[in-house]
Order: sequence, then structure tokens, then C-alpha cells
Amino acid sequence: MSEFVTMLVVTAVAGAVTGLGALPVFFRATVTHRVYDAALGLAAGIMVGASVFGLILPGMDEGGLEPVVAGVFLGGLVLLAGNQIIPHLHVRFTGWRHEGSVTPAGPDSSVRRALLIGGAIVLHNAPEGLAIGVAFASGFQDVAYLLAVVIGLQNIPDGFAFAVPFGETGVSNAKIFLYTTLSGLVPQVGAAIFGYVLVVIAAGLFPVAAGFAAGAMLAVVFREMIPSSHGHGYADAATSAFIVGFVLLVIVDELLVV
Repeated sequence: MSEFVTMLVVTAVAGAVTGLGALPVFFRATVTHRVYDAALGLAAGIMVGASVFGLILPGMDEGGLEPVVAGVFLGGLVLLAGNQIIPHLHVRFTGWRHEGSVTPAGPDSSVRRALLIGGAIVLHNAPEGLAIGVAFASGFQDVAYLLAVVIGLQNIPDGFAFAVPFGETGVSNAKIFLYTTLSGLVPQVGAAIFGYVLVVIAAGLFPVAAGFAAGAMLAVVFREMIPSSHGHGYADAATSAFIVGFVLLVIVDELLVV
């Protein structure tokens, strides 16, 4: 396979893993606040580790400090701006309900809430695909595979956060699984293609692009995932899972990157 096709396959697999996060929704009684908060903490720890070891450090090795730092600031600002511009709700798990911004009452309110929360998840998946595409195009295959593995791992709790509100709408399990899978697959593959083409057109963009993806991912963690995993009385579980996720990334980094 060509490098571009390999990138598409790897990114598609990492994105499609999001669908696995929908499976607990089919057995709702077994999922608690503690489990949900710990899942978010685990994903957050993996994302922070991926940002540092998979993006910032390789970017600095390739292009130095300044372009990476500039990219981190730019990525964070763009993510925060997207949060303001793109209509969505922040994920707040309360039993099997989500609370965020106020949505209108009415028969379609659950559907609208699910779509708005889904929009937030889709928005946050794009930087991850961008990182994989940029790494492949820049010739950093080891980094790209590392990112694909850890992004796939954290996509599972992401998928869970996406699937829960759709479970409230009466949508069938098959459709919940399909929509959840597409929520990771489509934005990540699309962003990966964009990142790959961008680097091919303008060589040497890896340090800035890596910093950009890292900044966006860090903004997601601290703007969305950590606040959403606290406030239910299980902050210690979420924090412990965060540390486990970070350590897991360190281990994966040591095993995959030579």
C-alpha cells in the first residue's frame, strides 16, 4: 500500500474504534457515575500523554521550540473559538441523562440535546485525525502509529459519551452503534486527509501542525473532559484513572517508538 492509503486505513481503524464505546449503552444498568467519570479521566490521561510524547516532543526534535509553542497556542485558541462558534452542549452525565446548556422543552428536545452533544464530540475528534495525517506526511511513521493506538484507546470512552444521549431518544441500538462509529470515523479521516495534503503542499509544517494538534487536544481535556469527570463525588476515581491513562501512554510510547 502507498503511504497515503496506509494513513487512511490506520486513521479509519482508530476512528471506527469509537463505536465500541456505544456497547455499554446497550446494558445501561451496569454503568455508574464512577465508571463514567473514570472513563473520562482515563481518556484525558491518554490524550495528555499523546500530546506530550506523540506531538510536542517529536515536533521539538524536528523544528525546535518556537514553532511548536506557536502551534500549541494556536491549536488551543482555535478549539476554544470553535466551542463558542459551533452550537453544542458540554457533556454532563447524571444517571442516564445529560445536562448542559438549556434546551427547549418539547418532544424533540432529547434529539436536539443528543445532536448538540454529538456535535461537541465530533468537533473534538478532528485534531486527533489531523495529528495522524501530519505525522504520516512528515515521514514520522512511528509517531503516527503511536498516535493511532492511543487515539483508538481514548476513542472508546469518547464513543460512550456520544452514545449515552442518543440512548435517551429511543433510537435503536444498531443506529446508536452506527452513529457513534461515524462520529469518530468521519471527522478523524477527514482531518487526517487535510493534514496529510497540507504537509505535502508545504513541507516542514510538522512542528507547527504537531503543536496545533497538541494544543487543541489539551484544550479539550481541560475545557471539557476534566470538568465533566468531576462534580459527582468521584473525583478521586477520575484522577486515578487519569494517572493510569498517562502511564499507559508512557508504556505504549516505550514499546512502539524505537
